[in-house]
Amino acid sequence: MTEQQRKKLRTIDAPFVAAGPSDVAVRDRLKGLTSQDETVLRGVGEYLGVLASRDPRQRCADGLGHATDTWAARKRALTAKSSSRWAGSITKATHDQWALSSRGQLAHIQNLETGIRTLTHRLSQPIGGKGSKRAPGGYRSRGEWFHKSRRLHTLEHRLDAARADRENGVVHVVRGGRRLLGTRHNLQAAQLTEAEWRQLWEAERWFLAADGESGKRFGNETIRVTPDGEVSLKLPAPLTHLANAKHGRYVLASRIAFVHRSQEWRDRIDGNRAVAYRIHYDVPRGRWYLTASWQRPVVRTVPLDAARARGVIGVDTNADHFAAYRLDVHGNPVGEPHRFLYDLSGTADHRDAQIRHAITRVLHWAKRVGVAAIAIEDLDFQAEKTREKRGRKKRFRQLICGMPTGKLKARLVSMAAETGLAVVAVDPAHTSQWGAQHWRKPLATPHRKMSRHDAAGIAIGRRALGHPVRRRTAPPRDDQSDRRGHRTAQAHRGTPEREGTRRPAAERAHDARARTGMKQRTRATGASKTVRDARSAGTWVQDPLLFTDQERFE
Repeated sequence: MTEQQRKKLRTIDAPFVAAGPSDVAVRDRLKGLTSQDETVLRGVGEYLGVLASRDPRQRCADGLGHATDTWAARKRALTAKSSSRWAGSITKATHDQWALSSRGQLAHIQNLETGIRTLTHRLSQPIGGKGSKRAPGGYRSRGEWFHKSRRLHTLEHRLDAARADRENGVVHVVRGGRRLLGTRHNLQAAQLTEAEWRQLWEAERWFLAADGESGKRFGNETIRVTPDGEVSLKLPAPLTHLANAKHGRYVLASRIAFVHRSQEWRDRIDGNRAVAYRIHYDVPRGRWYLTASWQRPVVRTVPLDAARARGVIGVDTNADHFAAYRLDVHGNPVGEPHRFLYDLSGTADHRDAQIRHAITRVLHWAKRVGVAAIAIEDLDFQAEKTREKRGRKKRFRQLICGMPTGKLKARLVSMAAETGLAVVAVDPAHTSQWGAQHWRKPLATPHRKMSRHDAAGIAIGRRALGHPVRRRTAPPRDDQSDRRGHRTAQAHRGTPEREGTRRPAAERAHDARARTGMKQRTRATGASKTVRDARSAGTWVQDPLLFTDQERFE
């Protein structure tokens, strides 16, 4: 029985080229706003925020009975209090938020089901029973078994309640965010006062967003940005007395200039194509920002063979760094391993900036070496984040939960598409284990320290190139390779001299010393001078049998 049959390894999925991004968003700061501008923005945001808070209540009350008629009735009611375009933006935002909460509800149910299965299995095992790689064992003590049995009943009650809500179409939506709402009860831990939390809460519940509309002037009639950077917005009906321009519009004193993707944004507004805008207030910094977003056709990915044409860079994702290694077309490591460090502590903005900076460095290196693709694992730790999955390993669960795999893949795909690089996603199964087994020791030298993560980068790159992770298959069990096949797994069937013998190690070492200028050491017993002269002249001479002094006397 082979090792693969004993471990019952699952089938490794084939690598694929990740699809390019389809959405674009850029942001710039609204500088030079007057006190009147800020007063108008606050007033419009608060007024529309109240309307946007009432609309989800009606949408949640409709539940599964939601239809086009109920949507139209809500929009007509909001139109009378604001405008038709503001009403359309509010109702669309409500539907998006309801759908997001519904997906989160389903994920919560699946998480509870996973935890209940794990608890049920472990409670059925004898106390102190050892587990295996595929299934955990029993609990360590009777006290732990008792507490876990109580937790099982708690999770079952939560699961029944969540399933009942989903069957009845009940979805819980929190405008402003459930996390910020929970912070209200932990102000001391969040280092916030009640007044500071109230400012954050109100700013998150404001509504200053408008969807674009193709065919309209500059792609948006509600929040309009002209090519020279002038920003104006359509005021709701009760606030038209604050207008400083025609047709109930208010023009801000600030001028916007998108530095990133400015030409693409300008092309869209010149062609009157839809561009959505959102005005946001950053309370800690006291700054106003404008975000522009639009959709574009999905970037067509190159075929997998074209992505492999110039080799790849295998990237192993870890909690604090990227371990990257360059591989040529044949799967051979080239050069030295590279590490790109980042720090995932602190705020979400800081973590996102660290990820973007590390990805930028990886992309710049890929462009310099001339590869066409970056290979990365298709990671998904959703099933590993449950509390019952890892038991007492709290630090490991925190480590897994802290790795932003979803955001990392989205960032890498979008940034790689802008630089003309493809992203090849591979199956993450056993990359660290097999990489360390087959590549860590052979590549380690006194001047090169190979880590497990560096070897995993090689395994990821070889899997993306279509090669097996191990360097060479086991030699044939019989005396002739014809019975079992050739032992080399790396050479393709069409490779010239594939079945030929390798040059002796002594000749390869001699050539290496000649290239590096090193003086070859003299052997104790060498070939005759005539043979060496004939070889230097380019003629073939059969080597005589060489005997050592010990063999002569024997």
